Amino acid sequence: MTSPDVLARRDPDGPDFPGRRLVERVFGLATIGILALGLWQGVAAIATAPAQRRLAEVLRLDAFLAGRTAAAVNHVMAHDLPADGLLRAIGGVLRWKIFGAGGTQVLPGCHDWLFLAEEVRPWPGAEAAMAERAALVGAVAARLARQDIQLRVAVVPDKARMLPGARCGVPYAAQARARLPAFLAALAAQRIEAVNLAAALGDQGAALFYRSDTHWNQEGARRAAAALAAALPEGLNRASEFRTEAALDETNGPGDLLRLMSLDRVPNRLRPRPDREFVETTSAIEAAEAGSILDDAPIPEILLLGSSFSVNANFHGALQQAARAPVANQALAGGAFARAAVQYFASPAWRETPPRVVLWEMPERVLNQPLGPDERALRAWLDAPAAPP
Repeated sequence: MTSPDVLARRDPDGPDFPGRRLVERVFGLATIGILALGLWQGVAAIATAPAQRRLAEVLRLDAFLAGRTAAAVNHVMAHDLPADGLLRAIGGVLRWKIFGAGGTQVLPGCHDWLFLAEEVRPWPGAEAAMAERAALVGAVAARLARQDIQLRVAVVPDKARMLPGARCGVPYAAQARARLPAFLAALAAQRIEAVNLAAALGDQGAALFYRSDTHWNQEGARRAAAALAAALPEGLNRASEFRTEAALDETNGPGDLLRLMSLDRVPNRLRPRPDREFVETTSAIEAAEAGSILDDAPIPEILLLGSSFSVNANFHGALQQAARAPVANQALAGGAFARAAVQYFASPAWRETPPRVVLWEMPERVLNQPLGPDERALRAWLDAPAAPP
């Protein structure tokens, strides 16, 4: 028989279990290591410049008592940890390689085509939101017309609309499918000049959009620019010449959908293959050859408002070359429907040097999303009395 002393020594909970002290030491060291890692991550996060700016605004007693200081610290810990990018990348790789999924914001199609989820989903209150946006465009057109300024609108069709064969199971809501024709009809009812870019781009979507980015590529930007330039009114000075040159080395495309999947910094074998391109840049021939400076250039008669579609893929350069005229670009990445318009109409440039033509580019996907502060700000500008010319 086994003696009680031997049983006690073999009991894992007993004080004399062999190796118990080693296990306790390893566990203790691991705990200390995890705590030290957490402390380092927290201190490093708080030491970053964005965190310092955020915390500087709430380091007051009233902010502390109201909970704003704690909220700011929580935000820093949730977004600025040094290891955050690595952890997100690991999660993105596991999600893609195991489940073939792109997360909440990206829907994978076939052959590595990726689509932005907000393009294909339905939105609550969509009809009223789109009607208000169409009314805002009409009001802006009327306000510009009173100053003899013409408006041209260009709605960028959804990538999901233009590539039905690449969706491969990605659902495209009936509401999204009806959005573009309904909005164009609403503009036509107000006699607003709108360029149908879906028709201009045609059925060659696979050649005109990035696979791993939500925007049109450089060829798509050229097609859209040509259509918009053809819709410009007569009487503009369109005698300028521009030259477009491509980089010597091929590089990865922008890949905003890969960033949303947290796969923008991982090896290609662990993610959908990125796009490749020779980046193009456009410059005025006169400026390049005569050495003139911007101060000597005439004030552009054409102004471009819009979203990231107007600042990516050399669209602005392609537009200037197609129009044979300089174009002032006031578009904003993330500009959605009205952000660029709100900022421009509040600027000295609008008051002091208004253009003759405003080109307003807007992505289709934002038209029936819930209204936000940009739309309210644009409505407030429209309702305010116009300053005398």
